[in-house]
Amino acid sequence: MVNRSTMPAVKKKTLPIEFRYDIKPSDVAALADMAMKTGFFYDHEVAVAAELVTERLEKGRASGYEFVLAEVAGEVVGYTCFGEIPCTTGSYDLYWIVVAQDKQGCGIGRTLVQETERNVAALGGRKIYIETSSRPQYEPTRGFYLATGYEQAALLPDFYGPGDGKLIYVRTLSAA
Repeated sequence: MVNRSTMPAVKKKTLPIEFRYDIKPSDVAALADMAMKTGFFYDHEVAVAAELVTERLEKGRASGYEFVLAEVAGEVVGYTCFGEIPCTTGSYDLYWIVVAQDKQGCGIGRTLVQETERNVAALGGRKIYIETSSRPQYEPTRGFYLATGYEQAALLPDFYGPGDGKLIYVRTLSAA
C-alpha cells in the first residue's frame, strides 16, 4: 500500500493565460460542455450555464451577466460568469467558475478569480458572493474559495435537498 501523505504533491505546469471578455456563438456549447465534463454539475445546472451565455449573446451587457474567459493557445480552458446583485450597492454574485478538467491544478482558477475581482472592482463592485453546495464532492471547491481569500458567511442546511446545504462565501474588495 502506498502512503500518499508522504508523497510529494505533483503540481501541473503553469500555463500562459490570455483573457477574453466577449462571448461568441460557439461559446454556448463549448462552455456548457466544459461544465458538464467536470462532473460537478447536474444536467439542469449545465443547461442554466448555457442559458446565461445565450442571454449575454442576445442582450449584451443589459443581460446583467459578465464573463471572463481564460484561453491558452486560443482554446478556452476556463471561465467565470458574474453580475451585480439587483437592489444592492456594489454587491456582485460570482455565478460560475469552471476550469476544464484536464487543466485543473495549473493556476487557471486562481487567475480567473483575480481577473474577475479586478473587473468587479472596475465596475464599482465592493463585495463578491459565491454560493456552493455542502455535498462532500465540493470540499475541494470550498477549500479553493477559502484559499483565494473568501470567507464563509452562511450555511443554509438542506437548501438544495436533504443533506445538501448551501454555503455562501464573501470577499470584500480592496478600495482602488
